[in-house]
Amino acid sequence: MSNVGFRIYTRINRPSAKVVEDFRGLPVAVIGDEMNRLGCMNARIKPLNQVPLLGVAFTVKARAGDNLMLHRALDMAIPGDVIVVDGQGDLSNAISGENMMMWAQRRKLAGVIVDGAMRDRDAIRNMQFAVFAAGIQPKGPYKNGPGEINVPICCGGVVIYPGDIIVGDEDGVVAVRPNDAPAVCKRAHARHQKENLTRQSIVDGTYDRSAYTEDALRKMGCEVIDAAWSEQNAEEKV
Repeated sequence: MSNVGFRIYTRINRPSAKVVEDFRGLPVAVIGDEMNRLGCMNARIKPLNQVPLLGVAFTVKARAGDNLMLHRALDMAIPGDVIVVDGQGDLSNAISGENMMMWAQRRKLAGVIVDGAMRDRDAIRNMQFAVFAAGIQPKGPYKNGPGEINVPICCGGVVIYPGDIIVGDEDGVVAVRPNDAPAVCKRAHARHQKENLTRQSIVDGTYDRSAYTEDALRKMGCEVIDAAWSEQNAEEKV
């Protein structure tokens, strides 16, 4: 009988290294835009340093405030993996800190994301290892379990599957399913190039603002009133 809630799956269907590497250098915002703004973790998941993140999801479902399965995951994951922890968003106990992140870095993992609390922020801020979390809490964790490894989880409001491609920067984190990755990556590179051209047009003073003119807004149904706002005028319009 399967012991639901206390299980470890030892294998992951990982995408090829090339598929992952093709995302390097792409901003999270650009990738997210090419997924119709639905693939990004919410704003609770923040970077704790300025190290960019790219790798393959190695998932952990943890009991609130407990890091037993995260410890096991640190020894199971392989170089290039991103450990993504569903800590249920709980901030009452830090489930990781400097020592565990040092071990993750030594094992050449790509990074760690915790939907929960971390501690030792000053030390992590100065590490060359990508760490994201929902909050900071000095109070330490429990180590009793249960929990699961390499099952679908929720992190930052996004469902993460083992093997998903994870990209993070100072804006946040986006997750891409491997089957979607080639198409998303191709569109994201095209958008990135277009946005670079847009920024150059701003520098050159040729930035196209035609979509935001008064005439354009009128065509969208916007009422343009040639007067200062007053309560009386507003009541007359009702």
